[in-house]
Amino acid sequence: MEYLSLKDHVYNYIVEQINSGKLIAGKKVNENNLCESLNVSRTPVREALIQLASEGLLENVPRKGFVIKNLTKQEAKETYFIIGALDGLAASLAAPLLSEKDMKEMEFYIQSIDLAINTENYRMYDKMQDAFHHVYLSICPNKSLVELLLQLKKKFMINLGEIGPKDGLKEKLYQTNNEHRKMMELFASNDSAELERFMKEVHWNIHKAEQIPL
Repeated sequence: MEYLSLKDHVYNYIVEQINSGKLIAGKKVNENNLCESLNVSRTPVREALIQLASEGLLENVPRKGFVIKNLTKQEAKETYFIIGALDGLAASLAAPLLSEKDMKEMEFYIQSIDLAINTENYRMYDKMQDAFHHVYLSICPNKSLVELLLQLKKKFMINLGEIGPKDGLKEKLYQTNNEHRKMMELFASNDSAELERFMKEVHWNIHKAEQIPL
């Protein structure tokens, strides 16, 4: 198992709190509560907060402290554009390296996502969605690219298992999973150019950012 420092534990905890909706945009992060909840000193908490601020998830406001950053619609669209370009490139680099086992694994996750949507098991959806993308990202040979991509994605990770269903959610999730199926077709044909275009212009279409509750 990979060893995590105290700072990393605090970092992951804060990200999880943001994703689950327990920490919302504009809300101050209470450093004392973090220290008490995680039974750690102030140093790793400050280190984690500084890192999250450098990554754009938090903002260090003078005389107030660290608050959850509220992305504007324009910032969300710009970030979607960058994520789409990076995810498309990562997928295209991984495409020729995917094995038959990898393809079957991704197909299993697509079926599991459908099952999760059908049964409204959004905790399962969260896990299967992450697992699907992890297959090709773990194979992508450019690890720096993947690290940057995952860092940017944190701004939009919403834990559906925690916040529960919303109006029209199932239809949007079915659409997303159909996009996964299209990705599988492009992986299978090893059409890296079309895969990269699809990821950028469809899967991470900037207009989807306007639908995210920021």
